[in-house]
Amino acid sequence: MSAALPLWFLFPFGIAEFPSRANHSYRMFEVRLKPDMVERALLVRFYFDAREEEESSSLLTELGELVSTLGIEVVDSVLSLPREMKKKFLCGTGKAAEIAELAKAHECDVIVFDNCLAPSQQREWERLADLCVIDREEVILDIFAKRAQSREATLQVELARMQYALPRLARMWGHLDRESAGSGGAGGGGASRGMGEKQIEVDRRLAHQSIDRCKRELEQVRKQRQTQRKERQKLETPHGSIVGYTNAGKSTLLNILSDSDVMAKDMLFATLDTTTRRIELPDGQPLLITDTVGFVRNLPHRLVEAFKATLEESVLSDFLIHVLDASAPEIEVFHETTLKVLEELGAVDKPIITVLNKIDIVTDPETHAYLDRTFPDAIRASSITGEGMDTLLKECSRILADRVSRKHYRIPQKRGDLLNILHKDAKVLSTDYDQNDILVSAVVPADIAGRLEDFVVTD
Repeated sequence: MSAALPLWFLFPFGIAEFPSRANHSYRMFEVRLKPDMVERALLVRFYFDAREEEESSSLLTELGELVSTLGIEVVDSVLSLPREMKKKFLCGTGKAAEIAELAKAHECDVIVFDNCLAPSQQREWERLADLCVIDREEVILDIFAKRAQSREATLQVELARMQYALPRLARMWGHLDRESAGSGGAGGGGASRGMGEKQIEVDRRLAHQSIDRCKRELEQVRKQRQTQRKERQKLETPHGSIVGYTNAGKSTLLNILSDSDVMAKDMLFATLDTTTRRIELPDGQPLLITDTVGFVRNLPHRLVEAFKATLEESVLSDFLIHVLDASAPEIEVFHETTLKVLEELGAVDKPIITVLNKIDIVTDPETHAYLDRTFPDAIRASSITGEGMDTLLKECSRILADRVSRKHYRIPQKRGDLLNILHKDAKVLSTDYDQNDILVSAVVPADIAGRLEDFVVTD
């Protein structure tokens, strides 16, 4: 399927054939459709506290957006409050049978749960419905797999997928009996079974080898990123990161600030890879701005762990630009979700500029009043119209004010070395000549200013 998640994601070192379709223990989206056909999905969410109904409804709507991002048609949804949580189906057998019949009546190809399903629950649902059954985490993994572009993002997704799949390996890979040692397995192969070794033990060994391989390669990529980061730090250029809930308009904001063309679409998780652009602030100071991957409620913890290398930019930045969708009814929830993830990363204590993006489409006066009360210090902005961009840049300059200062120098022409320092490590605003001296106005970092203090002049 074009939007389906194939089973090869479990073992990137290659497989000979897919498992039998009769085995529903773990198929992900292994649904064979013609290219012009669209898969049909039934969404299900159980909640176990009546006070959570509104939030559960919002999460189910968000799940629909995630599923639609994969090109899968959502034909119906079920939001249910079971009388008690059951181990087998999360609900009673009667309700489970009702949901299975509803999926068949709609001719669904897949049932998607917003709840996290244990491997045993996933198998029980698939046996009951005779359909592919997945949960929210698998949907997010599939989206990440399709959007990853860089080597680092691809490895991160691969690692998260294999870690998710590891407990779901039982009774799957009959074809691995035919693998031989050195046939492409990670860490030198080793797919053949030893004396008395069961197939599931082979599967798990191969999975662990692939996970270890991914971790080693990720570590190499992270070392490369550290090298690049050290090069940036040598330049003493301040660094800010754009963070926020997915689809809040982070990439569009980066585009308008830097006059670049980072991919920005009205969809969840449009971009996964970090993108850094250099801009100039109103005071002449250069600034590096990085667009980071968007957050989402109930983001699987393994994905937070897997993407820590990407999200490290948030931790190591001088400050954060937290972008919120001003038109989103759940803006407070999105705000709290982002802060929670930042706290996990150890970045929540950094200076944060809050930006209410998409303010141009907010027309209700009551909504404006609510935003004033809830986010009194936020900058109202629009990445489409450009509203608020000047204010945002000035706020960036204010946060970094102690890092630079505007200075005027009278430098003897024979001290060309000092002029070279200014051109290399500062922002030269103007240059003039007076007899044997060079008059220079520049925005100078603090460490450079001290070295040139003897040549400072007043206006």
